[in-house]
Amino acid sequence: MSTNSLWGLFGTRGRGVLVTLRRDGRPQLSNLDYLAEPGLIRCSTTGDRAKVRNLRRDPRASFHVTTPDGGAYAVAEGAVTFTEPARAIGDAAVDELVEVYRGVRGEHPDWAEYRAAMVADGRLVLRLAVDRVYGWPG
Repeated sequence: MSTNSLWGLFGTRGRGVLVTLRRDGRPQLSNLDYLAEPGLIRCSTTGDRAKVRNLRRDPRASFHVTTPDGGAYAVAEGAVTFTEPARAIGDAAVDELVEVYRGVRGEHPDWAEYRAAMVADGRLVLRLAVDRVYGWPG
């Protein structure tokens, strides 16, 4: 099965499961909405989450998606980097958070409110640079 065929299971957006490693080596799983393009998966999060602490210690991660009937799945593996936390409504982190939101959900009813909330939450973008994809095409 080609990587392109499996990559197609991610689509451009959706909901998947991010797998990180806890300090003791056990997996930490998190359901996340995501935006994907070939070789890159992006998600919005806050810096105080267990997944962020895990990834700052060990940036390796896997991201799993499946079809609604469970008949096919794909896993993307790679290393994660983060934007800086959102600090001002016009900074690069907030601009990228807007891009991710638009890609996942469409237009927000009040972008000024959204930008202010991103700063208040100290949100950041998690970027998984995909170097391997495997799975079952169904």
